[in-house]
Amino acid sequence: MAMPTIAFLECSRCHLHLDAATPQTVCTACAGPLYVRYDLSGAAGVAQRDLVGKSAHDARWSGMWRYSQVLPAAEPVTLGEGWTPMLRSRRNPNVWLKEEGANPTGTFKARGLALAVTMARHYGIKKLAAPSAGNAGGALAAYAAAAGIEAHIFMPKDVPLANQVECHAYGAHLTLVDGLISDCGRIVAERKQAERWFDISTLKEPFRVEGKKTMGYELVEQLGWEYPDAVFYPTGGGVGLIGMGKAFEELEQLGWVTGRRPKMIAIQAAGCAPVVCAFERGEKVSAMWQDAHTFASGLRVPKPYGDSLILEIVRASGGTAVAVTDEQIFASLKDWARHEGLLLSPEGAAATAAYDHLLATGFLKPEERVVLFNTGSGNKYTDVIAERLRNP
Repeated sequence: MAMPTIAFLECSRCHLHLDAATPQTVCTACAGPLYVRYDLSGAAGVAQRDLVGKSAHDARWSGMWRYSQVLPAAEPVTLGEGWTPMLRSRRNPNVWLKEEGANPTGTFKARGLALAVTMARHYGIKKLAAPSAGNAGGALAAYAAAAGIEAHIFMPKDVPLANQVECHAYGAHLTLVDGLISDCGRIVAERKQAERWFDISTLKEPFRVEGKKTMGYELVEQLGWEYPDAVFYPTGGGVGLIGMGKAFEELEQLGWVTGRRPKMIAIQAAGCAPVVCAFERGEKVSAMWQDAHTFASGLRVPKPYGDSLILEIVRASGGTAVAVTDEQIFASLKDWARHEGLLLSPEGAAATAAYDHLLATGFLKPEERVVLFNTGSGNKYTDVIAERLRNP
């Protein structure tokens, strides 16, 4: 099958269609996030093995680009991202951990930024800017360097040291901000026009979702083209959860998956839980979280731009939203390190802690098959983890 054509960009809120021939940010009518819509008529009914099987046996590393049939037709800017391990728990045979720490720059952020930077180069964009809670900044710096594009990154000054080192090493322009990611985002918004930056912030352009959706394709393929019963996803900006929701729609449209869609579990830290609060109150959007604090820096997002999409996906799946304390997160991080041999990121440990919680409450049963996302390598948080070990 030939590479797909982008039929149009569709607003996730008002469903307005926009042309993908030129760079787009958000919906011109309501500022909603945009989805990339393809003409998949040529792929519908075609067996999965005929589309991705060649990449699986290719001597070269294809990573997430094995799904090029459902990605934009552009020459990839790649560092080997995707096709990360699905590791079975040593203690519960029905639990799989999707190890996103195996990606370039050590986190799942490589997927979204690989696709977004690929399309930026495709469009001829010269300067990119983004706020980041840490890991997205490191990934943007790496892929911008690979593409020969200028990167301007704004991070809270207390992000893990590894994130700061990455940006400097890759030659990005890094600004540390005394505040949260929301403060960083405000700076980008205020300066981007004068500086001629293209804003590549979470959900402010349509292609980071496309990179993240490959996690949904992968987990389904790695489970034999069957859905699990539940997927646990640490939710800061929530692009991965939104991307997987889009992937499941496409997989069903293509006829590549069997079973019922998994319950989507959004996990946040108790010190910054706007989505959990909105879910519990039955609200469609979240309120700005005041005094956001957690050592899981990727979860320190006081109001996700895609909060309405996250809540819609979680509710439609029969899932739930869970907040866990920093103490629960760190206890689970140590537990998985000592009993599974895996050093999780704090965000990943939030997912494992939430799984224990939902087992204890009866929301899930031990025999249900679940996938827990470790969104990054714990090695990127050595300064943060060391501090906690010294002062538990």
